Amino acid sequence: MATSALITSSSIQSSYLSFSSISKLSFTSKPNHVFLLKKPTSSFPLRFPLDHQSKNFLGFSNFHKQELSFICFNNPKDKSNGNLQTKETGLDWPILKRWDVPWNWQRLSLTFFACGISFVLTGLIETAAVSYFGLPVGELSLDQKAELLFLSQGVATAAVLGVIYGLVYKPQPLSDDFFRYDSKEPFNLQNGWLLWAGVGLVGALAAIALLGASLALFSGEKPERETDALVQLLPLIGSSVVSTTCLVGITGVLAPLLEETVFRGFLMVSLTKWLPTPVSVLISAAVFALAHFTPGEFPQLFVLALGFSYSQTRNLLTPITIHALWNSGVILLLTFLQLQGYDIKELLQAS
Repeated sequence: MATSALITSSSIQSSYLSFSSISKLSFTSKPNHVFLLKKPTSSFPLRFPLDHQSKNFLGFSNFHKQELSFICFNNPKDKSNGNLQTKETGLDWPILKRWDVPWNWQRLSLTFFACGISFVLTGLIETAAVSYFGLPVGELSLDQKAELLFLSQGVATAAVLGVIYGLVYKPQPLSDDFFRYDSKEPFNLQNGWLLWAGVGLVGALAAIALLGASLALFSGEKPERETDALVQLLPLIGSSVVSTTCLVGITGVLAPLLEETVFRGFLMVSLTKWLPTPVSVLISAAVFALAHFTPGEFPQLFVLALGFSYSQTRNLLTPITIHALWNSGVILLLTFLQLQGYDIKELLQAS
Protein backbone atom coordinates (compact mmCIF):
# COMPACT_ATOMS: atom_id res chain seq x y z
CA MET A 1 0.00 0.00 0.00
CA ALA A 2 1.26 3.43 -0.84
CA THR A 3 2.01 5.45 2.26
CA SER A 4 3.07 9.04 2.77
CA ALA A 5 4.99 10.78 5.50
CA LEU A 6 4.90 14.48 6.22
CA ILE A 7 8.22 15.66 7.65
CA THR A 8 8.36 19.10 9.24
CA SER A 9 11.34 20.69 10.91
CA SER A 10 12.49 24.26 11.29
CA SER A 11 16.04 23.02 11.09
CA ILE A 12 15.68 21.72 7.53
CA GLN A 13 16.89 24.41 5.16
CA SER A 14 17.53 22.44 1.96
CA SER A 15 14.89 21.10 -0.42
CA TYR A 16 15.96 17.48 -0.12
CA LEU A 17 16.71 14.87 2.53
CA SER A 18 19.73 12.66 2.47
CA PHE A 19 19.27 8.88 2.26
CA SER A 20 20.98 8.60 5.63
CA SER A 21 18.18 10.53 7.27
CA ILE A 22 15.57 8.51 5.40
CA SER A 23 17.06 5.28 6.65
CA LYS A 24 16.37 6.36 10.23
CA LEU A 25 12.63 6.46 9.60
CA SER A 26 10.64 3.40 10.56
CA PHE A 27 8.64 1.91 7.69
CA THR A 28 7.53 -1.54 6.57
CA SER A 29 10.11 -4.02 5.42
CA LYS A 30 8.76 -4.02 1.87
CA PRO A 31 10.97 -2.32 -0.71
CA ASN A 32 9.72 1.16 -1.43
CA HIS A 33 10.54 3.81 -3.97
CA VAL A 34 11.10 7.28 -2.52
CA PHE A 35 9.80 10.37 -4.24
CA LEU A 36 10.67 13.81 -2.88
CA LEU A 37 8.51 16.81 -3.56
CA LYS A 38 10.19 20.15 -2.95
CA LYS A 39 9.05 22.52 -0.28
CA PRO A 40 6.54 25.18 -1.31
CA THR A 41 8.07 28.11 -3.11
CA SER A 42 6.69 30.97 -5.10
CA SER A 43 6.90 28.84 -8.25
CA PHE A 44 5.53 25.73 -6.52
CA PRO A 45 3.05 27.02 -3.91
CA LEU A 46 1.33 24.86 -1.33
CA ARG A 47 -2.15 24.31 -2.69
CA PHE A 48 -3.65 23.01 0.54
CA PRO A 49 -3.18 25.67 3.30
CA LEU A 50 -4.11 24.58 6.80
CA ASP A 51 -6.21 26.68 9.11
CA HIS A 52 -5.51 27.23 12.81
CA GLN A 53 -7.61 24.28 13.99
CA SER A 54 -5.92 21.91 11.57
CA LYS A 55 -2.50 23.05 12.79
CA ASN A 56 -3.40 22.39 16.41
CA PHE A 57 -4.93 19.03 15.52
CA LEU A 58 -1.75 17.96 13.78
CA GLY A 59 0.36 19.20 16.69
CA PHE A 60 2.05 21.95 14.73
CA SER A 61 1.49 24.94 16.97
CA ASN A 62 4.23 26.90 15.20
CA PHE A 63 3.19 25.72 11.77
CA HIS A 64 3.52 29.19 10.20
CA LYS A 65 7.22 29.27 11.00
CA GLN A 66 8.01 25.92 9.46
CA GLU A 67 8.77 24.78 6.00
CA LEU A 68 7.34 21.63 4.48
CA SER A 69 8.83 18.84 2.43
CA PHE A 70 6.80 15.90 1.23
CA ILE A 71 8.21 12.42 0.90
CA CYS A 72 6.03 9.76 -0.74
CA PHE A 73 6.88 6.09 -0.31
CA ASN A 74 5.47 3.70 -2.89
CA ASN A 75 5.85 -0.03 -3.25
CA PRO A 76 5.22 -0.81 -6.95
CA LYS A 77 4.68 -4.50 -6.20
CA ASP A 78 1.90 -3.83 -3.73
CA LYS A 79 -1.39 -4.30 -5.57
CA SER A 80 -3.81 -3.77 -2.71
CA ASN A 81 -4.53 -0.14 -3.70
CA GLY A 82 -5.70 0.78 -0.23
CA ASN A 83 -9.32 0.04 0.35
CA LEU A 84 -10.24 -0.03 -3.33
CA GLN A 85 -11.45 -3.55 -4.03
CA THR A 86 -12.62 -4.97 -7.34
CA LYS A 87 -15.12 -7.72 -7.88
CA GLU A 88 -12.42 -10.18 -8.86
CA THR A 89 -10.64 -11.93 -6.07
CA GLY A 90 -8.50 -15.03 -5.96
CA LEU A 91 -7.27 -16.43 -9.23
CA ASP A 92 -7.17 -13.97 -12.10
CA TRP A 93 -8.96 -16.21 -14.60
CA PRO A 94 -11.15 -14.61 -17.28
CA ILE A 95 -13.99 -17.06 -16.65
CA LEU A 96 -14.18 -15.85 -13.04
CA LYS A 97 -14.38 -12.14 -13.86
CA ARG A 98 -17.68 -10.30 -13.91
CA TRP A 99 -18.97 -7.66 -16.27
CA ASP A 100 -19.54 -4.13 -15.02
CA VAL A 101 -23.28 -4.16 -15.75
CA PRO A 102 -24.81 -0.65 -15.72
CA TRP A 103 -28.52 -1.62 -15.77
CA ASN A 104 -30.69 -2.83 -12.88
CA TRP A 105 -32.89 -5.90 -12.49
CA GLN A 106 -35.97 -4.01 -13.69
CA ARG A 107 -34.37 -3.32 -17.06
CA LEU A 108 -33.12 -6.91 -17.21
CA SER A 109 -36.63 -8.26 -16.62
CA LEU A 110 -38.28 -5.80 -19.01
CA THR A 111 -35.81 -6.45 -21.82
CA PHE A 112 -35.89 -10.24 -21.52
CA PHE A 113 -39.70 -10.21 -21.42
CA ALA A 114 -39.80 -7.88 -24.43
CA CYS A 115 -37.50 -10.22 -26.36
CA GLY A 116 -39.87 -13.12 -25.77
CA ILE A 117 -42.94 -11.09 -26.66
CA SER A 118 -41.37 -9.76 -29.86
CA PHE A 119 -40.40 -13.29 -30.92
CA VAL A 120 -43.94 -14.58 -30.37
CA LEU A 121 -45.56 -11.55 -31.99
CA THR A 122 -43.51 -11.84 -35.15
CA GLY A 123 -44.68 -15.44 -35.53
CA LEU A 124 -48.32 -14.43 -35.01
CA ILE A 125 -48.01 -11.53 -37.45
CA GLU A 126 -46.44 -13.79 -40.09
CA THR A 127 -49.23 -16.34 -39.67
CA ALA A 128 -51.85 -13.62 -39.98
CA ALA A 129 -50.12 -12.20 -43.05
CA VAL A 130 -50.04 -15.60 -44.75
CA SER A 131 -53.75 -16.02 -44.05
CA TYR A 132 -54.58 -12.47 -45.13
CA PHE A 133 -52.83 -12.76 -48.49
CA GLY A 134 -54.21 -16.24 -49.04
CA LEU A 135 -50.83 -17.88 -49.47
CA PRO A 136 -51.44 -21.63 -49.97
CA VAL A 137 -48.75 -22.96 -47.65
CA GLY A 138 -49.89 -26.54 -48.11
CA GLU A 139 -49.35 -26.29 -51.85
CA LEU A 140 -45.87 -24.80 -51.66
CA SER A 141 -42.90 -26.86 -52.77
CA LEU A 142 -40.25 -27.92 -50.29
CA ASP A 143 -37.88 -25.26 -51.58
CA GLN A 144 -40.53 -22.57 -51.16
CA LYS A 145 -41.26 -23.74 -47.64
CA ALA A 146 -37.56 -23.61 -46.82
CA GLU A 147 -37.32 -20.07 -48.19
CA LEU A 148 -40.39 -19.03 -46.18
CA LEU A 149 -38.83 -20.47 -43.01
CA PHE A 150 -35.61 -18.59 -43.69
CA LEU A 151 -37.54 -15.33 -44.15
CA SER A 152 -39.54 -15.94 -40.97
CA GLN A 153 -36.39 -16.61 -38.92
CA GLY A 154 -34.73 -13.51 -40.37
CA VAL A 155 -37.66 -11.29 -39.35
CA ALA A 156 -37.74 -12.76 -35.83
CA THR A 157 -33.99 -12.29 -35.43
CA ALA A 158 -34.16 -8.67 -36.54
CA ALA A 159 -37.09 -7.95 -34.20
CA VAL A 160 -35.45 -9.41 -31.09
CA LEU A 161 -32.06 -7.83 -31.75
CA GLY A 162 -33.89 -4.53 -32.28
CA VAL A 163 -35.34 -4.86 -28.77
CA ILE A 164 -31.86 -5.48 -27.33
CA TYR A 165 -30.48 -2.48 -29.19
CA GLY A 166 -33.32 -0.15 -28.21
CA LEU A 167 -33.63 -1.06 -24.52
CA VAL A 168 -30.05 -1.92 -23.55
CA TYR A 169 -27.39 -0.96 -26.06
CA LYS A 170 -28.51 2.51 -27.13
CA PRO A 171 -29.66 4.18 -23.84
CA GLN A 172 -26.23 4.14 -22.14
CA PRO A 173 -22.57 3.91 -23.10
CA LEU A 174 -21.17 0.40 -22.65
CA SER A 175 -17.63 -0.88 -22.36
CA ASP A 176 -16.04 -2.81 -25.20
CA ASP A 177 -16.78 -6.23 -23.70
CA PHE A 178 -20.56 -5.82 -24.14
CA PHE A 179 -22.13 -7.24 -27.33
CA ARG A 180 -18.70 -7.59 -28.92
CA TYR A 181 -18.40 -9.22 -32.34
CA ASP A 182 -14.70 -8.90 -33.13
CA SER A 183 -13.08 -11.06 -35.80
CA LYS A 184 -9.54 -9.84 -35.07
CA GLU A 185 -6.84 -12.16 -33.69
CA PRO A 186 -8.84 -15.40 -33.99
CA PHE A 187 -5.98 -17.57 -32.69
CA ASN A 188 -4.78 -15.43 -29.80
CA LEU A 189 -3.89 -17.79 -26.97
CA GLN A 190 -5.69 -15.78 -24.31
CA ASN A 191 -8.87 -14.65 -26.07
CA GLY A 192 -8.76 -15.77 -29.69
CA TRP A 193 -12.42 -16.30 -30.62
CA LEU A 194 -11.80 -19.08 -33.15
CA LEU A 195 -9.24 -20.88 -31.00
CA TRP A 196 -11.55 -20.96 -27.99
CA ALA A 197 -14.50 -21.84 -30.19
CA GLY A 198 -12.56 -24.97 -31.15
CA VAL A 199 -11.78 -25.70 -27.51
CA GLY A 200 -15.43 -25.15 -26.59
CA LEU A 201 -16.66 -27.38 -29.41
CA VAL A 202 -14.39 -30.23 -28.32
CA GLY A 203 -15.58 -29.75 -24.75
CA ALA A 204 -19.22 -29.76 -25.87
CA LEU A 205 -18.74 -32.98 -27.85
CA ALA A 206 -17.09 -34.62 -24.85
CA ALA A 207 -19.87 -33.45 -22.52
CA ILE A 208 -22.59 -34.72 -24.89
CA ALA A 209 -20.84 -38.08 -25.28
CA LEU A 210 -20.46 -38.45 -21.52
CA LEU A 211 -24.06 -37.45 -20.94
CA GLY A 212 -25.30 -39.90 -23.58
CA ALA A 213 -23.35 -42.74 -22.01
CA SER A 214 -24.72 -41.85 -18.57
CA LEU A 215 -28.32 -41.68 -19.81
CA ALA A 216 -27.95 -44.98 -21.63
CA LEU A 217 -26.60 -46.59 -18.48
CA PHE A 218 -29.09 -45.26 -15.93
CA SER A 219 -32.26 -44.36 -17.85
CA GLY A 220 -34.95 -46.53 -19.32
CA GLU A 221 -36.83 -45.86 -22.54
CA LYS A 222 -35.92 -42.75 -24.47
CA PRO A 223 -38.57 -40.08 -25.04
CA GLU A 224 -40.10 -39.61 -28.47
CA ARG A 225 -38.74 -36.70 -30.46
CA GLU A 226 -41.88 -35.81 -32.41
CA THR A 227 -41.87 -32.29 -30.93
CA ASP A 228 -38.20 -31.77 -31.67
CA ALA A 229 -37.67 -28.94 -34.15
CA LEU A 230 -35.12 -31.10 -35.95
CA VAL A 231 -37.71 -33.82 -36.56
CA GLN A 232 -40.09 -31.21 -37.95
CA LEU A 233 -37.40 -30.17 -40.44
CA LEU A 234 -36.74 -33.70 -41.69
CA PRO A 235 -38.81 -33.35 -44.90
CA LEU A 236 -36.56 -30.48 -45.97
CA ILE A 237 -33.24 -32.14 -45.14
CA GLY A 238 -31.51 -33.37 -48.26
CA SER A 239 -34.46 -32.54 -50.50
CA SER A 240 -32.49 -30.05 -52.63
CA VAL A 241 -29.57 -27.65 -52.59
CA VAL A 242 -31.92 -24.71 -52.00
CA SER A 243 -33.58 -26.37 -48.99
CA THR A 244 -30.26 -27.41 -47.48
CA THR A 245 -28.83 -23.92 -47.95
CA CYS A 246 -31.85 -22.33 -46.28
CA LEU A 247 -31.66 -24.78 -43.38
CA VAL A 248 -27.97 -24.10 -42.87
CA GLY A 249 -28.69 -20.37 -42.98
CA ILE A 250 -31.42 -20.75 -40.35
CA THR A 251 -29.67 -23.12 -37.98
CA GLY A 252 -26.06 -22.09 -38.64
CA VAL A 253 -26.35 -18.30 -38.92
CA LEU A 254 -29.61 -16.70 -37.81
CA ALA A 255 -30.44 -18.91 -34.83
CA PRO A 256 -26.92 -18.77 -33.30
CA LEU A 257 -26.75 -15.00 -33.77
CA LEU A 258 -30.12 -14.50 -32.10
CA GLU A 259 -29.82 -17.02 -29.27
CA GLU A 260 -26.24 -16.28 -28.26
CA THR A 261 -26.85 -12.53 -28.22
CA VAL A 262 -29.91 -12.94 -26.00
CA PHE A 263 -28.91 -15.77 -23.68
CA ARG A 264 -25.16 -15.23 -23.42
CA GLY A 265 -24.58 -11.63 -24.50
CA PHE A 266 -27.46 -10.20 -22.48
CA LEU A 267 -28.93 -12.62 -19.89
CA MET A 268 -25.71 -14.26 -18.70
CA VAL A 269 -23.78 -11.00 -18.62
CA SER A 270 -26.60 -9.28 -16.71
CA LEU A 271 -26.64 -12.01 -14.05
CA THR A 272 -22.95 -11.42 -13.28
CA LYS A 273 -23.98 -8.18 -11.59
CA TRP A 274 -25.39 -10.24 -8.71
CA LEU A 275 -23.90 -13.72 -9.13
CA PRO A 276 -20.46 -15.20 -9.80
CA THR A 277 -19.79 -15.74 -13.48
CA PRO A 278 -19.79 -19.60 -13.36
CA VAL A 279 -23.20 -19.55 -11.65
CA SER A 280 -24.48 -17.09 -14.26
CA VAL A 281 -23.24 -19.42 -17.00
CA LEU A 282 -25.20 -22.35 -15.58
CA ILE A 283 -28.40 -20.36 -15.00
CA SER A 284 -28.34 -18.92 -18.53
CA ALA A 285 -27.68 -22.43 -19.92
CA ALA A 286 -30.75 -23.73 -18.06
CA VAL A 287 -32.93 -20.89 -19.39
CA PHE A 288 -31.53 -21.47 -22.88
CA ALA A 289 -32.45 -25.16 -22.70
CA LEU A 290 -35.95 -24.45 -21.35
CA ALA A 291 -36.60 -21.87 -24.07
CA HIS A 292 -36.44 -24.61 -26.72
CA PHE A 293 -39.55 -26.28 -25.25
CA THR A 294 -38.13 -29.75 -25.83
CA PRO A 295 -37.97 -31.45 -22.41
CA GLY A 296 -36.30 -34.52 -23.85
CA GLU A 297 -33.42 -32.41 -25.12
CA PHE A 298 -32.92 -30.36 -21.94
CA PRO A 299 -29.84 -32.29 -20.67
CA GLN A 300 -28.03 -32.03 -24.01
CA LEU A 301 -28.79 -28.34 -24.42
CA PHE A 302 -27.84 -27.59 -20.82
CA VAL A 303 -24.43 -29.28 -20.80
CA LEU A 304 -23.31 -27.27 -23.83
CA ALA A 305 -22.80 -24.32 -21.41
CA LEU A 306 -21.38 -22.07 -24.13
CA GLY A 307 -21.04 -19.27 -21.59
CA PHE A 308 -17.72 -20.63 -20.35
CA SER A 309 -16.10 -20.09 -23.76
CA TYR A 310 -17.72 -16.68 -23.99
CA SER A 311 -16.38 -15.70 -20.56
CA GLN A 312 -12.89 -16.59 -21.70
CA THR A 313 -12.89 -14.36 -24.79
CA ARG A 314 -15.70 -11.85 -24.06
CA ASN A 315 -16.39 -12.05 -27.76
CA LEU A 316 -19.80 -13.27 -28.92
CA LEU A 317 -18.25 -14.74 -32.04
CA THR A 318 -16.96 -17.56 -29.83
CA PRO A 319 -20.32 -19.04 -28.71
CA ILE A 320 -21.90 -18.13 -32.05
CA THR A 321 -19.23 -20.15 -33.87
CA ILE A 322 -19.66 -23.17 -31.58
CA HIS A 323 -23.44 -22.97 -31.95
CA ALA A 324 -23.21 -22.55 -35.72
CA LEU A 325 -20.79 -25.44 -36.20
CA TRP A 326 -22.92 -27.68 -34.03
CA ASN A 327 -26.22 -26.91 -35.79
CA SER A 328 -24.96 -26.78 -39.35
CA GLY A 329 -22.82 -29.85 -38.76
CA VAL A 330 -25.92 -31.82 -37.75
CA ILE A 331 -27.85 -30.61 -40.81
CA LEU A 332 -25.00 -31.46 -43.20
CA LEU A 333 -24.42 -34.85 -41.60
CA LEU A 334 -28.12 -35.76 -41.85
CA THR A 335 -28.18 -34.53 -45.45
CA PHE A 336 -25.25 -36.79 -46.28
CA LEU A 337 -26.91 -39.78 -44.59
CA GLN A 338 -30.19 -39.01 -46.36
CA LEU A 339 -28.44 -39.00 -49.72
CA GLN A 340 -26.83 -42.33 -48.84
CA GLY A 341 -30.26 -43.88 -48.38
CA TYR A 342 -30.45 -43.99 -44.58
CA ASP A 343 -33.71 -43.41 -42.72
CA ILE A 344 -32.62 -40.35 -40.76
CA LYS A 345 -35.81 -40.25 -38.69
CA GLU A 346 -35.07 -43.74 -37.43
CA LEU A 347 -31.49 -42.73 -36.72
CA LEU A 348 -32.66 -39.73 -34.69
CA GLN A 349 -35.05 -41.83 -32.67
CA ALA A 350 -32.22 -44.23 -31.89
CA SER A 351 -29.76 -41.46 -30.99
